[in-house]
Amino acid sequence: MLDKTYESANAAVADIPESASIAVGGFGLSGNPNVLIQALLETGVGDLKVVSNNCGTDDHGLGILLRSGRISKMTSSYVGENKEFARRYLSGELELELTPQGTLAEKLRAGGAGIAAFYTRTGVGTQVADGGLPQRYGPDGAIVQASVPKDQRDFAPGGEPGTFVLEEAIVTDYALVHAAYGDRHGNLVFNKAARQFSPVAAMAGRICIAQVEHLVEPGELDPDAIHLPGVFVHRVVEVGPDIEKPIEKLTVQSAGAASNDAPFAKEG
Repeated sequence: MLDKTYESANAAVADIPESASIAVGGFGLSGNPNVLIQALLETGVGDLKVVSNNCGTDDHGLGILLRSGRISKMTSSYVGENKEFARRYLSGELELELTPQGTLAEKLRAGGAGIAAFYTRTGVGTQVADGGLPQRYGPDGAIVQASVPKDQRDFAPGGEPGTFVLEEAIVTDYALVHAAYGDRHGNLVFNKAARQFSPVAAMAGRICIAQVEHLVEPGELDPDAIHLPGVFVHRVVEVGPDIEKPIEKLTVQSAGAASNDAPFAKEG
């Protein structure tokens, strides 16, 4: 089926079951698939295992699923600006697999590329490699689950010897991403920071669902401008350009600090 469009976000996520694993694009609040996340919230499913760089904020992005108790495990690189995330983790309500940011991106990309595992220097000499990172706490604050040691080997790429740690690829049941442009075949174009994790999250999902601001016909996108080919995308929902795009942190430069007069804002 070449036409992968769905009439609504609710229809696109309707078959996501209880306890599903889901890779979600976004970087901070940039590129969060908020319409799909809201539709998933409305389904009522829970015990979700989510892989994403972070968990949004208390009131935006994945934070609304977390606040409703729908997420049982997060695999992410940092807790970020979400106080509820920290509270649930420290109280034992949420399992957390902390993963270095670049390693997380590569684990997702590897999953989509059919690579079972890879060795990296990142994390060597730390609990990431040696084990012992708290993954779940008990109500009394004691560690009830910790990460296990990972395989480590010595290699000499380019003639430079070093120790490397084995990281396994990530493959999830579903993926949710937001794109600026998409066509009916699923080819996607992302906007700026939204390109950080969205393509690799999409690749890792066995079923990828994309919300797009602008839906165009096949052939309208410049092939050289496509960031993710439609072979990785299974469902497309047009949400329009006027959706809410929350800003996690607004930073305004002082006069004369840069040649650009416009303030810098990190947004989707």
